[in-house]
Amino acid sequence: MVLAVVMWLVTLILPGFTLVPFADDTTGWILSFLIVAFIFAIINATVGTVIRIVAIPLYILTLGIISIFINALILWLTTLFGDQIGWGLSIDNYFWTGIFAAVLISIGNVFVGLLFKPLGK
Repeated sequence: MVLAVVMWLVTLILPGFTLVPFADDTTGWILSFLIVAFIFAIINATVGTVIRIVAIPLYILTLGIISIFINALILWLTTLFGDQIGWGLSIDNYFWTGIFAAVLISIGNVFVGLLFKPLGK
C-alpha cells in the first residue's frame, strides 16, 4: 500500500510517468495503483533479486549507483506487463523519465517507510 501511495505521488510530480486505469472512476484508479504496486513488488522480489545478485560486481565498481538503473529496469518490466493487459504504468521518453521515477520512488519509499515505522524498537 505504501508503494501505491508513492507511485501516485510520483505520477503527480513527474510528467511522463502516468497510470492508465482499468476504469475511470475513483475506485478504478485506486485499485489500479494497488494492483500496479503489487505487480511491481512481485517483479522486484523475483526478477530484481536475480538481477541484483548477478550485478554484484557492478555494485562494487559503481559504488551502488547501478541500483538506480536496476530499479528503472524493474519499472520498465512493470510497464511491459501493463502494456500486455491494456492498463497500468505508462512512461514517456523512457530512459530519463524512468531514471527519475526510480529515484523518486526510492526516496518516497524511504520517507513513507520512516513515517509508518513502529516506535517500539
